[in-house]
Amino acid sequence: MIPLRNIYYMLAYAFRALNEQEYRDVAGEDFENAAEMLSALLIRGINYQLKRGLFHSYTKREEPLSTPRGKIDITESVKRMTTRKFQLVCAYEEYSADTFFNQIIKTTMTVLIRANISPSRKKELRKLLVYFTDIQEIDPLQIRWDFRFDNNNQSYRMLIAVCYLALNGLIQSDKSGTVHIMDFFDEQRECRLYEKFILEYYKKEHPELAVSSSWIAWNVDDGFSEMLPTMKTDVMLSKDNRTLIIDAKYYQRIAQINYGNATIHSGNIYQIYTYVKNYEENQSREEHLDGEIEVSGMLLYAGTDEAVQPNYTYQMHGNKIAVRTLDLNLEFSQIAAQLDSISNELFP
Repeated sequence: MIPLRNIYYMLAYAFRALNEQEYRDVAGEDFENAAEMLSALLIRGINYQLKRGLFHSYTKREEPLSTPRGKIDITESVKRMTTRKFQLVCAYEEYSADTFFNQIIKTTMTVLIRANISPSRKKELRKLLVYFTDIQEIDPLQIRWDFRFDNNNQSYRMLIAVCYLALNGLIQSDKSGTVHIMDFFDEQRECRLYEKFILEYYKKEHPELAVSSSWIAWNVDDGFSEMLPTMKTDVMLSKDNRTLIIDAKYYQRIAQINYGNATIHSGNIYQIYTYVKNYEENQSREEHLDGEIEVSGMLLYAGTDEAVQPNYTYQMHGNKIAVRTLDLNLEFSQIAAQLDSISNELFP
């Protein structure tokens, strides 16, 4: 289990909130559980957003009105028989804070108020709910999380990430109405956070490198690649003619056991090797630099409690393929040092 303080740092890097003072203050606190930490982040994030102003947008409304507004829907008015009340059904747009993002935040606050958090945090959340009086709550199970952020709502990135973790960590309420929070950070969610954290860490702390999460095309002889699986890297670091492709892996167990022997997951090795060879060949063709491009690969596992934590580098057909572990149980400064050493090794 990753210490909650390190979860905070990973969130802050992953959602680019590390430079915002309101979130930095959370780093000095100790939390009894994940719900406490997420509540603290949400409270600070909302206060920060209120200073900037809640995000507004034009939302479509359709309702019976005594004073016509926007477009009058005669058919719907007749169907609802609103004329009996001297009303007409009108469709119009209203500039409002009752937006999808704010609805998610309000829903999360009401859920956390019923969770296992301290009375003082519940009190703070109730105070903040006053600012969301005109905003609707929504069904957490109906939220689709695949939306994009733009320049107008970038400040919501961290807030919505906290809401996602909170609302997806719920177990059914008991008879008393108390919401129980399961382990928010299950393997699937930790894996996604782990990947994004590493990517954003290198973007922020190593501006001298070109950092991306890029697609790699299959190097097929005749151009035909129908039904071949896509190749999407977790992290790609480049400088001059050198590239390191990192595949971030988050498992409960790093090794697989074959006939009593511990080995690296075979599928992981095949995957990173395929990424490296296809990318190298594609770059050589595009840049006409055959033999001058150096492409390496790395499987970067989150450390586990297993006795053996791999730290190996293999030479495979002209390329370096490394297997490393990142110990997330250390102080964060030590985690950062591990990541720095990886880039310094290839890009001294």
